Amino acid sequence: MSNATHQPLEGRATVADDEMQERASAFHSQISTRRTIRDFDTKPVPRAVIEACVAAAGTAPSGANQQPWHFVAVSDPGLKSQIRSAAEEEERRFYAGGASDEWLEALAPIGTDADKPHLEEAPWLVVVFAQRYGLDADGQRIKHYYVPESVGIATGMLLTALHLSGLATLTHTPNPMGFLRDLLKRPDSEKATMIIAVGHPATNAKVPEFAKLKKPLDDILTVL
Repeated sequence: MSNATHQPLEGRATVADDEMQERASAFHSQISTRRTIRDFDTKPVPRAVIEACVAAAGTAPSGANQQPWHFVAVSDPGLKSQIRSAAEEEERRFYAGGASDEWLEALAPIGTDADKPHLEEAPWLVVVFAQRYGLDADGQRIKHYYVPESVGIATGMLLTALHLSGLATLTHTPNPMGFLRDLLKRPDSEKATMIIAVGHPATNAKVPEFAKLKKPLDDILTVL
Protein backbone atom coordinates (compact mmCIF):
# COMPACT_ATOMS: atom_id res chain seq x y z
CA MET A 1 0.00 0.00 0.00
CA SER A 2 1.32 3.43 -0.95
CA ASN A 3 2.69 5.66 1.80
CA ALA A 4 2.91 8.71 -0.49
CA THR A 5 1.71 12.05 0.85
CA HIS A 6 0.08 14.67 -1.31
CA GLN A 7 -0.63 18.38 -1.16
CA PRO A 8 -2.92 20.68 -3.12
CA LEU A 9 -1.77 21.94 -6.52
CA GLU A 10 -0.52 25.51 -6.16
CA GLY A 11 0.56 28.28 -8.49
CA ARG A 12 -1.95 27.48 -11.22
CA ALA A 13 -4.84 29.69 -12.29
CA THR A 14 -7.77 28.82 -14.52
CA VAL A 15 -7.26 30.19 -18.02
CA ALA A 16 -10.15 30.78 -20.42
CA ASP A 17 -10.10 28.95 -23.74
CA ASP A 18 -9.49 32.08 -25.81
CA GLU A 19 -6.55 33.12 -23.62
CA MET A 20 -5.14 29.59 -23.83
CA GLN A 21 -5.24 29.84 -27.61
CA GLU A 22 -3.52 33.23 -27.50
CA ARG A 23 -0.80 31.92 -25.20
CA ALA A 24 -0.24 28.81 -27.29
CA SER A 25 -0.06 30.81 -30.53
CA ALA A 26 2.28 33.38 -28.97
CA PHE A 27 4.59 30.65 -27.71
CA HIS A 28 4.62 28.97 -31.11
CA SER A 29 5.52 32.25 -32.77
CA GLN A 30 8.36 32.84 -30.33
CA ILE A 31 9.81 29.35 -30.30
CA SER A 32 9.60 29.05 -34.09
CA THR A 33 12.37 31.65 -34.34
CA ARG A 34 14.78 29.29 -32.58
CA ARG A 35 17.66 28.36 -34.84
CA THR A 36 20.83 26.37 -34.35
CA ILE A 37 23.82 28.58 -35.15
CA ARG A 38 27.54 27.95 -35.53
CA ASP A 39 28.78 31.53 -35.45
CA PHE A 40 28.86 33.05 -31.98
CA ASP A 41 29.72 36.51 -30.71
CA THR A 42 32.25 36.45 -27.89
CA LYS A 43 30.12 38.91 -25.88
CA PRO A 44 29.86 37.59 -22.30
CA VAL A 45 26.64 36.10 -20.94
CA PRO A 46 25.97 36.56 -17.20
CA ARG A 47 26.37 33.42 -15.12
CA ALA A 48 23.04 34.19 -13.44
CA VAL A 49 21.24 33.72 -16.78
CA ILE A 50 22.76 30.27 -17.25
CA GLU A 51 21.91 29.33 -13.66
CA ALA A 52 18.28 30.43 -14.05
CA CYS A 53 17.89 28.43 -17.28
CA VAL A 54 19.40 25.30 -15.75
CA ALA A 55 17.15 25.73 -12.72
CA ALA A 56 14.18 25.83 -15.11
CA ALA A 57 15.40 22.64 -16.79
CA GLY A 58 15.63 21.04 -13.35
CA THR A 59 11.86 21.32 -12.96
CA ALA A 60 11.34 18.77 -15.74
CA PRO A 61 9.35 15.60 -15.03
CA SER A 62 11.39 12.43 -14.62
CA GLY A 63 10.94 8.75 -13.98
CA ALA A 64 10.06 8.25 -10.29
CA ASN A 65 11.11 11.90 -9.80
CA GLN A 66 14.74 10.75 -9.64
CA GLN A 67 15.93 13.72 -11.74
CA PRO A 68 18.78 11.74 -13.33
CA TRP A 69 20.66 14.68 -14.82
CA HIS A 70 23.59 16.93 -14.10
CA PHE A 71 24.65 20.03 -16.03
CA VAL A 72 28.21 21.35 -16.14
CA ALA A 73 28.46 24.98 -17.32
CA VAL A 74 31.90 25.88 -18.65
CA SER A 75 33.16 29.41 -19.33
CA ASP A 76 36.87 28.88 -18.59
CA PRO A 77 38.75 29.48 -21.89
CA GLY A 78 41.40 26.85 -21.17
CA LEU A 79 38.83 24.16 -20.45
CA LYS A 80 36.78 25.10 -23.52
CA SER A 81 39.94 24.77 -25.61
CA GLN A 82 40.53 21.28 -24.21
CA ILE A 83 36.94 20.29 -24.96
CA ARG A 84 37.24 21.59 -28.51
CA SER A 85 40.51 19.72 -29.09
CA ALA A 86 39.10 16.42 -27.82
CA ALA A 87 35.79 16.86 -29.66
CA GLU A 88 37.50 17.66 -32.96
CA GLU A 89 39.66 14.56 -32.61
CA GLU A 90 36.52 12.44 -32.42
CA GLU A 91 34.92 14.40 -35.25
CA ARG A 92 37.90 13.82 -37.55
CA ARG A 93 37.50 10.09 -37.01
CA PHE A 94 33.78 10.44 -37.74
CA TYR A 95 34.25 12.26 -41.05
CA ALA A 96 37.25 10.12 -42.07
CA GLY A 97 35.33 6.86 -42.11
CA GLY A 98 33.64 6.42 -38.76
CA ALA A 99 30.30 7.48 -40.23
CA SER A 100 28.42 5.65 -42.95
CA ASP A 101 28.02 7.25 -46.38
CA GLU A 102 24.28 7.46 -45.70
CA TRP A 103 24.87 9.43 -42.49
CA LEU A 104 27.30 11.82 -44.17
CA GLU A 105 24.85 12.31 -47.03
CA ALA A 106 22.13 13.26 -44.52
CA LEU A 107 24.46 15.85 -42.95
CA ALA A 108 25.59 17.34 -46.26
CA PRO A 109 22.76 19.93 -46.59
CA ILE A 110 23.66 21.32 -43.17
CA GLY A 111 27.30 21.83 -44.12
CA THR A 112 28.99 20.50 -40.98
CA ASP A 113 32.59 19.29 -40.77
CA ALA A 114 35.17 18.35 -38.15
CA ASP A 115 36.12 21.96 -37.35
CA LYS A 116 34.25 23.20 -34.24
CA PRO A 117 35.41 26.76 -33.44
CA HIS A 118 32.12 27.47 -31.67
CA LEU A 119 33.31 25.31 -28.78
CA GLU A 120 35.77 28.09 -27.94
CA GLU A 121 33.94 31.14 -29.28
CA ALA A 122 30.65 30.65 -27.45
CA PRO A 123 30.91 32.21 -23.97
CA TRP A 124 29.37 29.13 -22.34
CA LEU A 125 29.31 25.40 -22.97
CA VAL A 126 26.71 23.48 -21.02
CA VAL A 127 27.48 19.77 -20.94
CA VAL A 128 24.50 17.54 -20.17
CA PHE A 129 25.13 14.36 -18.20
CA ALA A 130 22.72 11.48 -17.66
CA GLN A 131 23.00 9.76 -14.29
CA ARG A 132 22.75 6.06 -15.09
CA TYR A 133 22.29 5.25 -11.42
CA GLY A 134 22.33 7.00 -8.06
CA LEU A 135 24.08 6.24 -4.79
CA ASP A 136 22.52 6.02 -1.34
CA ALA A 137 24.14 7.15 1.91
CA ASP A 138 26.04 3.84 2.11
CA GLY A 139 27.35 4.09 -1.43
CA GLN A 140 24.99 1.43 -2.76
CA ARG A 141 23.57 1.82 -6.26
CA ILE A 142 20.03 3.11 -6.72
CA LYS A 143 18.49 2.14 -10.06
CA HIS A 144 17.23 5.07 -12.13
CA TYR A 145 14.26 4.68 -14.44
CA TYR A 146 13.54 6.21 -17.85
CA VAL A 147 16.88 8.01 -17.85
CA PRO A 148 17.10 8.89 -21.60
CA GLU A 149 13.50 10.10 -21.66
CA SER A 150 13.90 12.17 -18.50
CA VAL A 151 17.19 13.76 -19.58
CA GLY A 152 15.76 14.45 -23.04
CA ILE A 153 12.82 16.35 -21.55
CA ALA A 154 15.09 18.40 -19.27
CA THR A 155 17.43 19.19 -22.17
CA GLY A 156 14.53 20.39 -24.30
CA MET A 157 13.37 22.63 -21.48
CA LEU A 158 16.90 24.02 -21.13
CA LEU A 159 17.10 24.84 -24.84
CA THR A 160 13.70 26.53 -24.65
CA ALA A 161 14.67 28.55 -21.58
CA LEU A 162 17.89 29.71 -23.23
CA HIS A 163 16.04 30.73 -26.38
CA LEU A 164 13.36 32.64 -24.46
CA SER A 165 16.14 34.41 -22.56
CA GLY A 166 17.41 35.83 -25.84
CA LEU A 167 20.34 33.47 -26.40
CA ALA A 168 21.29 31.20 -29.28
CA THR A 169 22.46 27.61 -29.00
CA LEU A 170 24.08 24.75 -30.84
CA THR A 171 23.68 21.13 -29.79
CA HIS A 172 26.78 19.03 -30.36
CA THR A 173 27.11 15.28 -29.81
CA PRO A 174 30.63 14.03 -30.55
CA ASN A 175 30.81 10.26 -30.44
CA PRO A 176 32.12 8.81 -28.21
CA MET A 177 31.87 11.37 -25.42
CA GLY A 178 33.78 9.68 -22.61
CA PHE A 179 36.40 12.43 -22.73
CA LEU A 180 33.87 14.87 -21.28
CA ARG A 181 33.45 12.87 -18.09
CA ASP A 182 37.22 12.78 -17.69
CA LEU A 183 37.82 16.47 -18.46
CA LEU A 184 34.96 17.65 -16.25
CA LYS A 185 35.73 15.18 -13.45
CA ARG A 186 32.28 13.62 -13.30
CA PRO A 187 31.67 10.23 -11.63
CA ASP A 188 31.44 6.90 -13.44
CA SER A 189 27.69 6.88 -12.80
CA GLU A 190 27.25 9.70 -15.31
CA LYS A 191 27.35 9.65 -19.10
CA ALA A 192 27.67 12.79 -21.22
CA THR A 193 24.84 13.13 -23.72
CA MET A 194 25.37 16.54 -25.29
CA ILE A 195 27.38 19.75 -25.42
CA ILE A 196 25.27 22.88 -25.78
CA ALA A 197 27.16 25.95 -26.99
CA VAL A 198 25.40 29.07 -25.65
CA GLY A 199 25.78 32.73 -26.47
CA HIS A 200 24.77 35.62 -28.69
CA PRO A 201 24.82 35.04 -32.45
CA ALA A 202 27.61 36.75 -34.36
CA THR A 203 26.51 39.65 -36.55
CA ASN A 204 27.32 37.56 -39.63
CA ALA A 205 25.69 34.36 -38.33
CA LYS A 206 23.92 32.34 -41.00
CA VAL A 207 21.59 29.36 -40.95
CA PRO A 208 21.45 26.62 -43.62
CA GLU A 209 18.30 26.89 -45.70
CA PHE A 210 17.74 23.17 -45.18
CA ALA A 211 17.65 23.63 -41.40
CA LYS A 212 14.72 26.03 -41.68
CA LEU A 213 12.49 23.36 -43.21
CA LYS A 214 10.11 22.04 -40.58
CA LYS A 215 7.45 19.40 -41.08
CA PRO A 216 3.89 20.79 -41.29
CA LEU A 217 1.45 20.09 -38.49
CA ASP A 218 -0.42 17.47 -40.52
CA ASP A 219 2.78 15.43 -40.75
CA ILE A 220 3.49 15.42 -37.01
CA LEU A 221 0.00 15.30 -35.47
CA THR A 222 -2.78 12.73 -35.58
CA VAL A 223 -6.01 13.62 -33.77
CA LEU A 224 -8.34 10.72 -32.95
